[in-house]
Amino acid sequence: MAATELPPSSTTTRVEQNGINVIAESERKGSPRDLFWPWCAANISVFAISYGSFLFGFGISVWQALIAGVLGTILSFLLVGLVSLAGKRGSAPTMVLSRAAFGVRGNALPAVVSYLLLVGWETVLVSLATLATSTVFDRLGWSAGATTKIVAFLVVAAIVVVAGCLGFDAIMRLQTWLTIALAFFTLGYIVLSVGSIDWNAVMSAPSGSPTAVIGALVLAATALGLGWVNAGADYSRYLPRRASAGGVVAWTTFGGSLAPVILIAYGLLLVASNEGLNAEIGLDPIGALTNVLPTWYLVPFMLVAVFGLVAGAVLDIYSSGLTLLTLGVRIARWKAALIDGVIMVIGTIWLVFFATDVLGPFQGFLITLGVPITAWCGVFLADLALRREPYAEADLYVSRGRYGAVGVSAVVAMVLATVVGWGMVVNSTLTWQGYLLEPFGLGPKDNGPWTYANLGVLAAFVLGFVVQFVFARGRVRAQELEG
Repeated sequence: MAATELPPSSTTTRVEQNGINVIAESERKGSPRDLFWPWCAANISVFAISYGSFLFGFGISVWQALIAGVLGTILSFLLVGLVSLAGKRGSAPTMVLSRAAFGVRGNALPAVVSYLLLVGWETVLVSLATLATSTVFDRLGWSAGATTKIVAFLVVAAIVVVAGCLGFDAIMRLQTWLTIALAFFTLGYIVLSVGSIDWNAVMSAPSGSPTAVIGALVLAATALGLGWVNAGADYSRYLPRRASAGGVVAWTTFGGSLAPVILIAYGLLLVASNEGLNAEIGLDPIGALTNVLPTWYLVPFMLVAVFGLVAGAVLDIYSSGLTLLTLGVRIARWKAALIDGVIMVIGTIWLVFFATDVLGPFQGFLITLGVPITAWCGVFLADLALRREPYAEADLYVSRGRYGAVGVSAVVAMVLATVVGWGMVVNSTLTWQGYLLEPFGLGPKDNGPWTYANLGVLAAFVLGFVVQFVFARGRVRAQELEG
């Protein structure tokens, strides 16, 4: 068993000493309501206002986009809440508990996907925070060109990396304060920009097709809750085993959904009222939002924008560090977070200083990795539903234990669901996708009626769940009988 997998002897130092081990009974603490704070802080970013533009871009009305955004947000965070149940049951990180379904070695498949998704999100969020700072400084006349971006980038990256290295307790405290502060300043943004809303333009936006509404719903889900499902148990694993299961699901779902639902709705009103704003968001999703603000509020806006993105990046780097350890890297947890920080820095430098388009690659990234992580989520939740007994803690770390080296049904289910899912999604970055739309009678993949519905994400979840639930029943029963 790796050193990082053994229960630590002490957690009294400032840097969290737990890695991917099962949390000792003496260290479990808190209540389900504590989950509200990290999930709310991570998703209260004004970036969610820009999602209104992304959803409106499907050619649908404000009300259609609102329905898609609300449903996509709540349903996707409900999945995060359900995954969080495993953390309460097993007191270990998400990707460790995933070994029960995939096997200790077979779990490398979803762990790699999870790692790419988390590090990708870290990079995107830090890049957007850097660009937002640069835009605000330009409007204030304080810009020094590339120097402004470099300084902003270094400050933001340092906060994210330090918080990720310090670990769970520091993150929970940070996210509590950020939730309160961000809620206050975000409300200020709404109050100061509400005069920009043109209700005639909002009401006159034409309706779009039902397939476009589905596409908007899927995009909202992949941009929000589905980007967090692989981290759900990381923040519930410290809860006592006796904590309310319903409370875990409810507080996670509520915390993650509350701010995005409000901000997406408000973003839809803004972009429907201002075509120019809608276009500018595509170039600078955060900075464009300053165009409806008075100059005196630009600095508070910059702070709320930057720290809203930081709050999300902090959770990502913490979970990506845990995932790296799950892949077998035998180092301390804080060192894993530091490695992820280095990768994040390199990716941010490319996006901020060299890339000509952020939105296109971002949407392609969401859909492409959204398919396999949704397939994994279906498999994981099916496995969780099948289990009646607690996880066998020691066997989560040895391939010769009851969970074995490879869970064949889980691996096959995820691969099959991913292949089918990629065949039913289309994005402008990876043109090879969408290869099943025409064979399935859904029209050509180029500008067909189902082209941008992104049905593959939904199909991946359903297929992953059904295959695992049907074919893994015997395996799960045999594992539990070993106890």
